[in-house]
Amino acid sequence: MRGYEVMYIIRPDLDEEQTNAVVEKFKGLLETQGATVQNVEKWGKRRLAYEVRDQVEGFYAVMTFRCEPPVVAELERVLKIADEVIKYLIVAQEE
Repeated sequence: MRGYEVMYIIRPDLDEEQTNAVVEKFKGLLETQGATVQNVEKWGKRRLAYEVRDQVEGFYAVMTFRCEPPVVAELERVLKIADEVIKYLIVAQEE
């Protein structure tokens, strides 16, 4: 298993309950695929450096986890099609 970190930005127009549901959705997706989620950080709403999908703000969430590479491919596929996510980045951690 390899360590990864994903940061994603959620649309700011969602309320707190919906935002928490999105974070839990991605955490649950990783766990059902066999990943070990080590940490979930909710950074809150922040101003974006530039406009993305007509948004100037976004809710930042960061998750660190360990899994096999095919799980990362599935997470990326789901992040791409999720309407709630306006931007994301997945990075492999050094061992």
